[in-house]
Amino acid sequence: MFMDAMDPTRAFVKDVKRLVIKFGTAVVTRSDGRLALGRLGALCEQIKELNTQGYQVIVVTSGAVGLGRQRLRYRSLLNSSFADLQKPQAELDGKACAAVGQNNLMALYDTLFSQLDVTSAQLLVTDNDFRDEAFRNQLTQTVESLLALRVIPIFNENDAVSTRKAPYEDSSGIFWDNDSLAGLLALQLKADLLVLLSDVDGLYSGPPSDPRSKLIHTYLEKGHQGQITFGDKSRVGRGGMTAKVKSAVYSSQAGIPVVITSGYATGSILKVLNGERIGTLFHRDAYKWVQVKEVGAREMAVAARESSRRLQAMSSQDRKKILLDIANALETNEELIKIENDADVEAAQLAGYEKSLVSRLVLKPGKISSLANSIRVLANMEEPIGHVLKRTEVADGLILEKMSCPLGVLLIVFESRPDALVQIASLAIRSGNGLLLKGGKEAKRSNAILHKVITEAIPDSVGKKLIGLVTSREEIPDLLKLDDVIDLVIPRGSNKLVSQIKDSTKIPVLGHADGICHVYVDKSANMDTAKHIVLDAKVDYPAACNAMETLLVHKDLVQTGGLNQLIVELRTEGVTLYGGPRASALLKLPEAHSFHHEYNSMACTVEIVDDVHSAIDHIHRHGSAHTDCIIAEDLEVAELFLRQVDSAAVFHNASTRFCDGARFGLGAEVGISTSRIHARGPVGVEGLLTTRWILRGNGQVVNGDKGVTYTHKELTLQP
Repeated sequence: MFMDAMDPTRAFVKDVKRLVIKFGTAVVTRSDGRLALGRLGALCEQIKELNTQGYQVIVVTSGAVGLGRQRLRYRSLLNSSFADLQKPQAELDGKACAAVGQNNLMALYDTLFSQLDVTSAQLLVTDNDFRDEAFRNQLTQTVESLLALRVIPIFNENDAVSTRKAPYEDSSGIFWDNDSLAGLLALQLKADLLVLLSDVDGLYSGPPSDPRSKLIHTYLEKGHQGQITFGDKSRVGRGGMTAKVKSAVYSSQAGIPVVITSGYATGSILKVLNGERIGTLFHRDAYKWVQVKEVGAREMAVAARESSRRLQAMSSQDRKKILLDIANALETNEELIKIENDADVEAAQLAGYEKSLVSRLVLKPGKISSLANSIRVLANMEEPIGHVLKRTEVADGLILEKMSCPLGVLLIVFESRPDALVQIASLAIRSGNGLLLKGGKEAKRSNAILHKVITEAIPDSVGKKLIGLVTSREEIPDLLKLDDVIDLVIPRGSNKLVSQIKDSTKIPVLGHADGICHVYVDKSANMDTAKHIVLDAKVDYPAACNAMETLLVHKDLVQTGGLNQLIVELRTEGVTLYGGPRASALLKLPEAHSFHHEYNSMACTVEIVDDVHSAIDHIHRHGSAHTDCIIAEDLEVAELFLRQVDSAAVFHNASTRFCDGARFGLGAEVGISTSRIHARGPVGVEGLLTTRWILRGNGQVVNGDKGVTYTHKELTLQP
């Protein structure tokens, strides 16, 4: 259902040679009626790029009437007396506005395209023109000549001389606005594609301002017609989305694919021609594509929730058996998993991926056995679901229990590491949650085989849809909108990935954007211990989020030689050093461009601080609240650091690399959270649970609290 390469519904773009692009008034102008120069310039640059690549581009533009109206109003104000301004302002003649605006609009296009060494041509047409077959033939010949010369034809309806009685309201005739004109021209000129640019991302199921509305990626007339609620018409133009949809349906039924997309988004035209899944596609063969993505995402999430409820209803022993069966299945299929993983690794190396990514991609010898054993550890843990955390007697015979329960449906987006899929899936099953997984494309084959092995071990009484594998990156925006069926998103990957997800959803997100981990070496530190810990924190696995990125050193260690010892050890191991202002001046190190930087490599920042208070202040100003460590023999200083550093994990005389679910004894982890709400630090089974209240009575009612004696007595937990 979910494809990874070019969306199959967009595969037709590889054959596109000639296209018509329509610029809506809201794209051409700003909200105040003035021209949107930056936006228009960016669109012209895309057309220049297409022209260079050999595409034949025809532009249909709106905006003349709105631009002319703004220009004439300004001129009228300049020539008005104070007395004139007190009178009601007469409505400007639309035809006059069109005549003035068209002149200015084409002057701008000519200037913009001239700067790009592209020639453009103006063609003004009216509704009546197209009634004449000779005119249509001549128009086609002219456009063919212009395209052969690599000239960009720019069409607009000639509203200044239109014979329609009400050209801004009348919807009769051969065309009635520039959207329908664009569709008509696409047919007349035998275009391969029509692109209608709007001020929104495409066609939504309702007004785009309504948070419940969903972007429709592929329009199905039978599925969507009559189910869409349109918002207001265009703020400045004549048609709005209703006109665009009418034109798109008409053109697509005649055999010309149409994409409605945003003229505001960067590179939107080029993305359409690259086959990217943006905007809304109209195609006469759309009914053949049963994989309707916006429905598939929701169905997958709903199926995971239904399966999770069946899982929760099972006995603890039955849930345990599922995990043990998965562990056995992984070991049984180890050779098959290795074949698929080797293929991913080879493809990543050929594609020129960074060594750190390839390293994370490899399932090393013994890894499958290690993962299977971790699952068995999880299976043998105390039952986490339905665990009574607190019992209270509210009143005589009225017992209240606080009980652990699953969150519901989790969406995990992770990069590179296929072993993460196994850990996450086993944690989801142990905690009774449904799961949707999206791994990186570099691990496509590894993830697919691991998902197959795991889900085949899940009994039919639960359903294999308990764990869904999303293989298309384009599905993520749809899934992030499903706040009614997905309960938690956990991103595992780069800070860019985490930040993008946090900015794109109303679903709670658990994770960390950065792993800016510090090691502070106090003046009381044992230097042999310090060297051992600092090296491990940086060198053991530099790409890990719990690796040291900044080394803070007490100023007294400069005089005692302790700082120099640490520098020598790091350099000997091949670590590239950058300095803060004090360290770079003293040690002649290149100055770090920022303290808030995650290297993820054999590099780190070094800075000198006055004391433990300065170190704590530095961590709070520049850290990411992930994992921070103090190396000190002075226990009073160490306790001060442990109490005051506000991070998810704070260590004394231990490497930051210990911040890990398996090392903490959690069996596995879905990630490390720096959130201050719900789970914090390595997130295992407990972090995937929430609580609910169970009240047991024997007929009690509130009745205004009359006759109820509240005891609120804490009871012992039953074994």
